[in-house]
Amino acid sequence: MIKPATLLAALMAVSASAVAQEASIVGTWTLTAAEKLLPDGKHVPDYGPNPHGLAIFTADGYYSVQIYRAERMKFASGDKFKGTLDEYKDASLSMSVHFGRYTVDPAKHTITFHVDRSSVPNLDDTTAVRQYELKGDELSWRVAPRQDGSIPLTVLRRVK
Repeated sequence: MIKPATLLAALMAVSASAVAQEASIVGTWTLTAAEKLLPDGKHVPDYGPNPHGLAIFTADGYYSVQIYRAERMKFASGDKFKGTLDEYKDASLSMSVHFGRYTVDPAKHTITFHVDRSSVPNLDDTTAVRQYELKGDELSWRVAPRQDGSIPLTVLRRVK
């Protein structure tokens, strides 16, 4: 027999999870732009022309984000374990990938990414809060400013 306290705790957890996820961002999204906003207000590509990417937000609070530059250096050897320093550097800098859990605060227009793992090891097991905008089937967010003052912008379109 299930104890009432156990049942109540389970129901509260499900309710909190449901409240934390804004149903409107749940789904699969394709990348339409990955830009940088420069301190002078100019927008420039952050991952070159025509970047590729995908974001997935599940109803139970999991997410995955991948952004890649369209043109990426190939490993001349054909073996990622035998790359050159330039090939490894390009492989690292031509992508931004992370996954984990997320919560949404619709009143503050924030997505909180609880990063499990990232293409940048320093971001593993961290939390990142992003201001977002949702306009119909377009979702966008800003990343925290970089040391050079530029602000990365991610723009996605809902997959139908």
